[in-house]
Amino acid sequence: MTSTVRFSRFAAFAGIAARLVLGAVAALPLGSALAASAPAPRGANVVVEAVQMPAWVERDGASQPLYPGMELRNYDRLKTGNGSRLLLRTRDGSAVKLGANATFRLGGAEQRPGNVFAASMQVLEGAFRFTTDSLAKYRGKRDITIQVANVTAGIRGTDLWGKSAPNREIVCLIEGRIEVAPQNETPIAMDQPLQFYVRENGRSQPVGQVAPEQLRLWAAETEIESGRGAMRRGGRWKLTLAMADTQAAALEVYDRVREAGYPAQILPTTAGDKSVYAVRLANLASRAEAEALAASLKGQMGLDELKVSQ
Repeated sequence: MTSTVRFSRFAAFAGIAARLVLGAVAALPLGSALAASAPAPRGANVVVEAVQMPAWVERDGASQPLYPGMELRNYDRLKTGNGSRLLLRTRDGSAVKLGANATFRLGGAEQRPGNVFAASMQVLEGAFRFTTDSLAKYRGKRDITIQVANVTAGIRGTDLWGKSAPNREIVCLIEGRIEVAPQNETPIAMDQPLQFYVRENGRSQPVGQVAPEQLRLWAAETEIESGRGAMRRGGRWKLTLAMADTQAAALEVYDRVREAGYPAQILPTTAGDKSVYAVRLANLASRAEAEALAASLKGQMGLDELKVSQ
């Protein structure tokens, strides 16, 4: 975490100085992050579509908060916190959802010759869901594997839910077809909706049929929750966390909030005839989401004067 703060401070001072010289008042992202409101890079393999904070990416030995529109790189390691959710979008239009307290590693994603989108993913901890969007305008083929602890699922267009917990892995087929390959065991084909596989204490259990009520409970673990302050790509609402008179004061709030898993930005602006610095969160999906986030953060991390705006 220390390396992230040092880099953020350096970039912040350089960026703020440049903005003030140019007289700009647009939002200034700090650290290595791009502007949270920027569109996903064209041709990106995996991007963050929505995030219910806190959530982080560990990359090159440093950690930074995730934000909508952020392009992920191969070998990124993602982590979600208490009450958190994360929605990723892959190049082929599929969705990857992560629940609270999850750890996920993007092993690799690429567009191969023959119009094949290939990706490998590891769910090291927590709940996930992978869903191929049937409405997506992807006309190629998929070669995707998802490893849930010691169980690997090979998929080519489907909908499945799974979870990695201590001494227990679950893979549930919602729709489509998958092949589950437990470590050191014979692969198991699953092609019937609501079939599920469980491995407990290193041993595979017989494939069963999950009740719809149980599936709804499982699925809720990975869905972005309404009224919990979610950010989404294209979200237009903002939450100002603090107004600071100095760069140092703004950076103190900025570092504290980002370390906690919230992708803060600094906006140089003016109040009367003096320069001030707004520390804020952008890309909130609606006024209701922004107000819910304000209510949840008020009084935490020294945040007392929070303001919602568009």
